[in-house]
This record gives sequence, structure tokens and C-alpha cells, in this order.
Amino acid sequence: MFKPLRALAHDLDKGAVTAVALVETALTRIEDPQGEGARAFIVLDGAAALDQAAFYDRRRKAGLAVPAYAGIPIGVKDLFDLKGQVTRAGSAILATAAPAEADAPAIERLKAQGFIAVGRNNMTEFAYSGVGLNPHYGTPRSPYDRQTGRIPGGSSSGAGVAVADGMVPLAIGSDTGGSCRIPAAYNGVVGYKPSTGRVSTKGAYPLSTTLDSIGPLARTVECCALADAVMAGDWDGTIAEPRHDLRFAMPRDYFSGLIDEAVASAFERAVAHLGRAGILIEEVAFPELTQLPGINAKGGISAVEAFLHHRAQIAEKGEGYDQRVRRRIELGSLISAPDYVDLLATRQRLIGQFNRAMIGFDALVMPTTCNAAPAISALARDEDYLKLNFMSLRNTFTGNFLDCCGISLPMHRDGEPPTGLMLMAPHGQDQPLFTTAKVVEEMLASLRG
Repeated sequence: MFKPLRALAHDLDKGAVTAVALVETALTRIEDPQGEGARAFIVLDGAAALDQAAFYDRRRKAGLAVPAYAGIPIGVKDLFDLKGQVTRAGSAILATAAPAEADAPAIERLKAQGFIAVGRNNMTEFAYSGVGLNPHYGTPRSPYDRQTGRIPGGSSSGAGVAVADGMVPLAIGSDTGGSCRIPAAYNGVVGYKPSTGRVSTKGAYPLSTTLDSIGPLARTVECCALADAVMAGDWDGTIAEPRHDLRFAMPRDYFSGLIDEAVASAFERAVAHLGRAGILIEEVAFPELTQLPGINAKGGISAVEAFLHHRAQIAEKGEGYDQRVRRRIELGSLISAPDYVDLLATRQRLIGQFNRAMIGFDALVMPTTCNAAPAISALARDEDYLKLNFMSLRNTFTGNFLDCCGISLPMHRDGEPPTGLMLMAPHGQDQPLFTTAKVVEEMLASLRG
């Protein structure tokens, strides 16, 4: 596995490793015929990545200035524009689209700090699923029980697998209903969803203009914080020391009886451990949460806004879509304009109620997903696909609808199916949430060995 980002930057600065060596390591792991690289990445840009790495090495050798993270390889979800490349968004019908004229601003910021994009990560077509299947480019398998073949989570499927397998130390995804946090949970890594609006979504293929957000997947909280800081540009990524006892709200009534045995066991063990370590955890009832499945039963805001974007494209090229994705998008046509406006108003009302209810709490805590990653074969029937997609998204989507920032941390023990513990906080509480998550990460580390 790659070292954390700060350690890699230190090693590069001290000459303990070269940028070319890091990029070569990434490419070797991605291209391993026994690995998942061919499914985790849709496109590799190895020659350009090595050329950029060599440039940074020459600069360092000459004693010239380079950016802070010059030479660290990353994966970029196929959702993002990269100058001169086609943005497929996981779709076959966009494979012949015109190349992007510029990098997406979020990726441009990372490149400006020296990160090198080695390739485009696979994803659910048009980012519209929580399970991560892709019939066009293949489905990367979660690292757990790879012989069986388990779903990677979506929609940032390739990002989660690439980080879990050590192909790259950082991958950039998007999160509209859980698409950074779900793959993080199913692959045993850390995934972050920022407060909407902090990171520019320009140059990212849209799913929902209301709910889309851009976030990182990495192996540590600190790595996610550094990437978030670079992309958002509103802080320096230094995680503060906690200054008070932490207090979490736990909405057990929202997920009790709906999570499978693996998730329930890992979550109860983790929560008990956090309690013994001094975190105050109060069981609370949030009506705002329990209303959400009914409010979004027809697809909700995402479906309306996705259908608006895809309507003409479906009319012209609908047969080329993943038909499961197409059917979910077309649900947006069933929601009337008054109902959509009412949805937006309901969302604002529930956000206000939730934010008031969270006063005094540092985070809301619950399992990231309702289940551990099922076998890919378990989604063969459409009815099972819909059920398992709902289970993947049910908990994470609360954060998107209620405009939270959120993070998924691994909570399983070695040898167990990967599962995630999710912390969420109201909009704008990103920096305090990273502080809280760092504390929890350290506490959970003793459980994982």
C-alpha cells in the first residue's frame, strides 16, 4: 500500500522516493493481470503521467520549487473533465463525444498542487446507482471474498476499489446519494462527502444540480482532509485537536431491524467501544429521517433533475443506456412540476428542523450502509437490484437530502466483510467533522486488528 499523502510528500521532498517511481508503482498495480485494474480504470494515461512525474523529478534534482504534492498519483472518476480526454461518465454512448477543453476546477486544483492523474476510474453509468454495476466497462470487485465477486458500491466504484487495492493513494469521486461513502464502506476505506457548494461541480457530468457534491476516497481521514482542502480552497487541511468531549446522536429507530447481521454486529461493537473511550452517544428520534423514504419514493429530486438533463439524449440514444439506469432516470418524468417545487420546499423545511435538532451534538452516527457488499450475482434479477440498491443508498442519502457533510470510516475487523461507520454534521461543519472523524478513526483502529 502507498503511504499516506503527507508521508509521500515528505519522502519526495527528502529524495527517499521519486515521482517516477510512485507513478510506475501505480501503473504496475493497475496493469497487474491478476488484479482489478482493468475494471477499476476505464482509461489509463500512463505516458502523460510518467512525463509529468519526470518533470517534477528534474525540478527537485535541480533544487527548484515544485508544488507540495508534486508526483503523487491519483485516480479520477470518469465523471470529471480532463483536458484533451473524453468524459464518458461510465457510458458507452459518450465514448465518441468531443474531448474536454479544460480540466474540471476540482481536478485543476489538485494538479496545481502536484497530484498526477494516472487514469479515469470506472463508475456506475451517469452516477445513478449505489451498487456500482457497469455493463459497458465491467464491474470492479470489492476486495473482500473476491473469488465470489462482490459489488464495489457506487457510483464511485472504481475509486473505492483502486484505493482499497493500493493502486493509488487517493481517488476523487462524487456524492449525490452516497457515491463516495458507499464504495468506501464496501471496500474498507475512508470516503468523504463535503457540504454542497464548497467544491466546484463545474466540469463534472451532472446528476442532480441540487444534490451533487465532489469528494475524496483514501485510506485515512487525514488524506481525505488534505484532498478536500485542496479542492475546496477554504482551509489548509490541518485537522484541529478536539477541545471538548464528543457527543453523538444515534437515530437507532431509523436503521434498527433494517441492517444485516454483519453490519449490526460491527456497528454495535464499534459504538460500544466509542462509548467506553469517552464519547457520549445518545439515542434520538429524528422524524426528519423517517420521512425521507416516503418523500423520495418516486425518485425524488435526483430523478427530476437527471431526467431534465437526459430527456433528449434518451430520446435519441436510449437503447445504448444501461437500461436499469435509464428506467430510474425516467421516473423523473412522473413527478410533476408542482410536486418538484414542493419537494424542494419540504427539503428546506426538514433541513432547518434537523439542524436545530443537532444543536449540541458533534455528529450523527449510524452505519454507512444497511448491508455488507452482496455478491454481484445476487443482483441478476431486477427486483433484487432495486432492493439492494435501496439498501446501499438508504442511510447515506439522508445526508444529501438534509444537506449534511458526511464521512464513512471502516469499522470491521480483519477478515470480516468491510463495513462503514458514518458520521454526519449539518452543512458547513466540515472542518469540525474532520476533527471528530480523526478521533473516531484512532479509537476504531484498536478494534480492527
